[in-house]
Amino acid sequence: MKGSAVLFLIVINNDFPSDIISTVEFNYSGELLATGDKGGRVVIFQHEQESKNRPQLRGEYNVYSTFQSHEPEFDYLKSLEIEEKINKIRWLPQQNSAHFLLSTNDKTIKLWKISERDKRAEGYNLKDEEGRLRDPFRISSLRVPVLMPMDLMVEASPRRIFANAHTYHINSISVNSDHETYLSADDLRINLWHLEITDRSFNIVDIKPANMEELTEVITAAECHPHQCNVFVYSSSKGTIRLCDMRAAALCDRHSKFFEEPEDPSSRSFFSEIISSISDVKFSHSGRYMMTRDYLSVKVWDLNMENRPVETYQVHEYLRSKLCSLYENDCIFDKFECCWNGSDSAIMTGSYNNFFRMFDRNTRRDITLEASRESSKPRATLKPRKVSTGGKRKKDEISVDSLDFNKKILHTAWHPKENVIAVAATNNLYIFQDKIN
Repeated sequence: MKGSAVLFLIVINNDFPSDIISTVEFNYSGELLATGDKGGRVVIFQHEQESKNRPQLRGEYNVYSTFQSHEPEFDYLKSLEIEEKINKIRWLPQQNSAHFLLSTNDKTIKLWKISERDKRAEGYNLKDEEGRLRDPFRISSLRVPVLMPMDLMVEASPRRIFANAHTYHINSISVNSDHETYLSADDLRINLWHLEITDRSFNIVDIKPANMEELTEVITAAECHPHQCNVFVYSSSKGTIRLCDMRAAALCDRHSKFFEEPEDPSSRSFFSEIISSISDVKFSHSGRYMMTRDYLSVKVWDLNMENRPVETYQVHEYLRSKLCSLYENDCIFDKFECCWNGSDSAIMTGSYNNFFRMFDRNTRRDITLEASRESSKPRATLKPRKVSTGGKRKKDEISVDSLDFNKKILHTAWHPKENVIAVAATNNLYIFQDKIN
């Protein structure tokens, strides 16, 4: 986002408290935007073409398709209910006129095909116009069916179901750069799947100890490298990141690289281990860097330097004094995501009070914006927000004590080619675009 990162509000979606958005993802072209919610539904928005009368809008996103991806299930062996909430959505690169995406809840991954139909066949020999079978003995002539135009229909159909491979809750799925395989990660294991094979997967990481009482860390996120199909990374609750090469061994128990920033002993506290847990890891589009998000900061790592990050951005350092109350209300365990812009020159992540933060890597400038219905009307310019940490509060600042921790932005996405961003604020979806002068 250039200059003051002025944005426009285009869309707000979902007015029902049960429809809390749990994931947001643009496809590779940015034409489609998918959201998943706690009710197991997937809503896909399509980018409308530019209007000649209003070129400043650069097109809006409107609902393209809605379907129920997952239903609630029950594990009878463990007497556990499996909720339908969509944990992650990942698009596959488009190969033909149809679109494909992977969606997952805690246990089951599904491959969906989204296709359009605007023609229907008419003039069957064995069926009448209403679809009823005709008596073959009364057919006196042979007809050639013809395709007739019809209203556009968008169909979502499940093509593969990948189930029964995870004992623990799935937290990540990532499509590999070979476009044939993908990985799925839960708290203790990472599996590698082939998109055409549903009845088996390869376990490539297993950190489960023989005695569960010796468990010291869990896997929090995993992602494939954008260009090297043999490389992937996974992060842990201890604040470390491991890069693995599948060419080295079938089971990647031994990492190729280990990224960890040494802790400053002077800043150690009771909450240090909790806030150092990494909630998201993302490779840059170039594949040179990766970004990690912990509770208070975003860090950018050069894959060639393991001992410390090359960039560190404080997201909401003013909350460090509030960690005790955040621990008591469980907010300290919130898992914030982060994302790159299309050129890797800027990064974005969420915060509380419906604030989200954007950082320009070239100028080192940052901005705080708010996604809320009260302060934003459609196509209104967003104003930067500032948080007062004490002393005399300025006119436009908000006090850290008045932040609403129930309003949080955990899920964000950035258009791969344009300055268009999607921000999920509980049950509302906001889409912003860069201002055009």
